[in-house]
Amino acid sequence: MRRPERRIQDHLALLYGGETAARLWSRLRPRLRPRLRPRLRQADLDAPASLERFSERDVVLITYGDQIGKPGQAPLQSLAEFLEARVRGVINSLHILPFFPYSSDDGFSVLDYKTVDPQLGTWDDVARLGRSFRLMFDLVINHISAQSRWFQAFLAGDPHYADYFITVPPDTDLSMVVRPRARPLLTPVETAQGKKWVWTTFSPDQIDLNFANPQVLLDIIDVLLFYVRQGAEIIRLDAIAYLWKETGTASIHLEQTHRVVQLLRAVLDWVAPHVSLITETNVPHAENVSYFGDGQNEAQMVYQFSLAPLILNAFHTADAGHLSRWAAQLSPPSQATTFFNFTASHDGVGVRPAEGILDKAAFQQLVERALAHGGFVSFKTNPDGSKSPYELNISYFDALSDPAAVEREGIAVQVDRFLASQAIMLSLAGVPGIYVHSLLGSRSYHAGVTQTGRYRSINREKFERAVLEAALDDPASLRHQVFERYLHLLRVRTAQRAFHPNGAQQALTGHRALFALLRTAPDGTQRVLCLHNVSDQSQSFQVDLARIEAAHTGGAAAQDLLTGMRYPVDEAGLLVVDVAPYQVLWLQL
Repeated sequence: MRRPERRIQDHLALLYGGETAARLWSRLRPRLRPRLRPRLRQADLDAPASLERFSERDVVLITYGDQIGKPGQAPLQSLAEFLEARVRGVINSLHILPFFPYSSDDGFSVLDYKTVDPQLGTWDDVARLGRSFRLMFDLVINHISAQSRWFQAFLAGDPHYADYFITVPPDTDLSMVVRPRARPLLTPVETAQGKKWVWTTFSPDQIDLNFANPQVLLDIIDVLLFYVRQGAEIIRLDAIAYLWKETGTASIHLEQTHRVVQLLRAVLDWVAPHVSLITETNVPHAENVSYFGDGQNEAQMVYQFSLAPLILNAFHTADAGHLSRWAAQLSPPSQATTFFNFTASHDGVGVRPAEGILDKAAFQQLVERALAHGGFVSFKTNPDGSKSPYELNISYFDALSDPAAVEREGIAVQVDRFLASQAIMLSLAGVPGIYVHSLLGSRSYHAGVTQTGRYRSINREKFERAVLEAALDDPASLRHQVFERYLHLLRVRTAQRAFHPNGAQQALTGHRALFALLRTAPDGTQRVLCLHNVSDQSQSFQVDLARIEAAHTGGAAAQDLLTGMRYPVDEAGLLVVDVAPYQVLWLQL
């Protein structure tokens, strides 16, 4: 692979032409001071980057900076105290959702990229979290707040910012543009030069940046390097698929967008090789994985967006078939890449990533089940002007279990169902990402939707620390039951080499109600057969271990890593197991 500095120059030339690229390189090179390695562990320095950038020990908790509050204390400090006391040693990485000053969208309409929101705390508070957890920061570069200094300067006619944003005549044919929302694509604004229409992919308060202007790219690289200096070891590229716009195209996944990602990767490879990129692209699977590039030149991780709707489909139908067949064909392009597996996030459950995997009837069932369980559905606008579901707005716990059915089912059954869904996510090859509300067993927060008028608020409740901790300490509470069992799953998972992100994965697709997965450590020293019952009925599972495990000799026993129970294997290598409703078995062979 070519040296990073040569790759950077190549990408600049493709994006802006050779003459402009040469000038840009002369300005960019002095900013790239090798090397920005703040507190890199010796083990990381010594280990092969392709194998040990991530390991089975890595688990990322996703949370807002003001998720857990305490009177008289900065929220980031309260968050640090809570996480240090409750999860440190089990969870090792933390994605703090945008903690910068913002004007809307709970942080994703950034006012100032380099300032911590004073209502949350300071950079020192972020650094404290970084002493206990590997940190993931958001690089929100598709757009910036309409109230930001950059956009206000554009409105005022400052020539430096004249081309920082995309202006388009209102009669331009933009019908080919892929729309992630059901809002107008162009927003009229009054400027010193008169009315202009600016490109706003997501909302009128989120003004898209113009990366055709190379100065925008230079400013964003400065932000990227600033985050590295502040301790970020994973950089999340928010909404990256829409970055580059060209009229007359779909303006999604354009070659220039991929080149920008590759350029950012080359910058990090040169000055901060310990820092990883992760792309957030809520799109169908084949489009999503394109951000791995050739396996060496783009993101080290991509969000596994198809997983959440496929798990819901499996439990709704008591049929893991779609999920199993999809898992059977998963394969990142190299050992330097892996998936970021998750079921819930600060956004809703995206359903577009299930396109091409689920048929229309199954797709519609997801929508109807979410509505029946008290959730909402958000829509996007299609090129022909019609609208189609984009995401389900509901807590993942309620998406799986009808809140009105607690008396009939019993809360224990709903907890079992939820933990089984999470165990599936944890068993798959990749790095698990756990939204704080999943860890804490949250149900849908309807009061939030009433307060804000936004569907996504249903999954964004904030906590008073004393109230939350009282619930976690109460054995009868839903939060306690989910939290303690979730931590047990994590303790077991992070101790097994078979769950290494680069460990082999084989989906066993022969049983309708069971999601069965064989995981093998990269060096072959451990094999774990993961069985997950997605139904409310007991299921009998049998497998010829001699067929799936070359080293098996028969006559031994498989031990469940979660409970310690042992299951006999006959002399011929046949394992027969009865799996209770919503039970999870992680059997070490």
